[in-house]
This record gives sequence, C-alpha cells and structure tokens, in this order.
Amino acid sequence: MDDLRPVQLTDEAWGKLRKVSTATLTSQLILHGFKNTFLNDVHPLKPDNKMVGYAVTVRFVPAREDKPAKMADLSVNPQRLAVESIGANDVLVMAASGETRGAVFGDIFAQRVAVLGAAGFVTDGSVRDTPSCLDIDLPIYLKAKQATRSNVHVHPADWNVTVGCGGVLVEPGDVIVGDGEGVVAIPAEVAESVAHASYEQEVREMFVMELVKAGRSTVGIYPPDERTQAEFEVWRMDKGI
Repeated sequence: MDDLRPVQLTDEAWGKLRKVSTATLTSQLILHGFKNTFLNDVHPLKPDNKMVGYAVTVRFVPAREDKPAKMADLSVNPQRLAVESIGANDVLVMAASGETRGAVFGDIFAQRVAVLGAAGFVTDGSVRDTPSCLDIDLPIYLKAKQATRSNVHVHPADWNVTVGCGGVLVEPGDVIVGDGEGVVAIPAEVAESVAHASYEQEVREMFVMELVKAGRSTVGIYPPDERTQAEFEVWRMDKGI
C-alpha cells in the first residue's frame, strides 16, 4: 500500500531497523520527543520474531447484536478489506482495545497475508489457531491466545485510520518494529532519523559491553567520558563499523 505511506524509508534505514532492538528504539524515540511508543502487553508468538514494516490499521469496537449481518457483506467488511489490501513490507495492526475474549485473527488470515508478502501482524487483542500459526512464515504479536471467534465480542469498524493499540497511537504508514521483547510504533516523520540514531547507539553499546565483560566499571563508560569516547573511536576504526 505504497500510496498510503507518508514516508518511504531508505534501504540503509530499513537495514538498520532490522538490526537494532526495541529497547534502543524507545530510548531514541524519547530523545526525539516521543515517550509512549512501546505497545503495552503485546508479545511475540515466537520468541525469535523480528519485524519491520509500515502500519496498515484496523479498528475494532465492542460487539452489538445488530452488527454481524452488516459485517457478513465481505465487500465492505473492514477486516477483510485490510487483509486483502496487504502488500510487501506492510504490518497489519488490529486494534481491539485490549479485548481478548474473541480472536481478531487466525491461521487462514495469517496465511493469506503471509502469501501477500506482509512483514507481520500485531494486535492488542487475541489470536486463534495459534498452534497452526506457529508454522506460518509471519511474525505475529498478540496480547492473548483465544479460541472463540471475534464477532462474539468485537466487530471491525474501519480500517486505515488512526488507532490506539496497546495504549500507543498508531497511524497508517507509521513504522512498526518488533523483536523478542515486543513492538514499537515509530511515527513516520522521525523514522529515518531514529533508525540511524539507534544504530549508532547500538554500535557504542557494543563497545561498552566489551569493556564491561573485560572488568571495567560502568562509571565513565556508560555514558562515556572523553577518555572512553576516544577509545571508542579507535575501536570503531579497527572494527570498520
């Protein structure tokens, strides 16, 4: 869905986002003025998940008995429209306001978006068919596992709108990054800058970790003083990074 993206990351930034942790990203986002970016209580289905992509959003609302018939028309169902619109490098974000009694996603939808080239799936709700989902090549992040289908408790209201997921605002086209710790939503307008700054932070911390492993006190190296900074520049030149 390239036409809906407010920014397009450079290949260099994209590659760096695949290397850095969500912990580093949250630190850099705070420095960029964004304090609330890590989705609360949203976890990877597979602990080794790594995900980078652009948000395509779906907003769910509490179910009401007069709504299922309308949602049966798949030509206007926001959930189905979002699933079928997914393209390469998109992350499907289904915001369920933390409701977990009805799953918003399952193995058939997971397989469909994987075939379409999606970068991943995120929800602050629940997912069903999780044993089968483990065999699908798609990073999945969820709040809970749930066998009951979604329309018992929630309905899709609209898609590609601003949503709140895991207590974090997500807009279509925001850059979504996930790892074994969880998911960060990066506002599109700062994503390029955050990618480069995060990579630089991780290179410095790689050096600091070597010093700590060698027995150095964290005082003066974390954060680095002038002496440590000079050592770092030499180390980096030797490493060629």
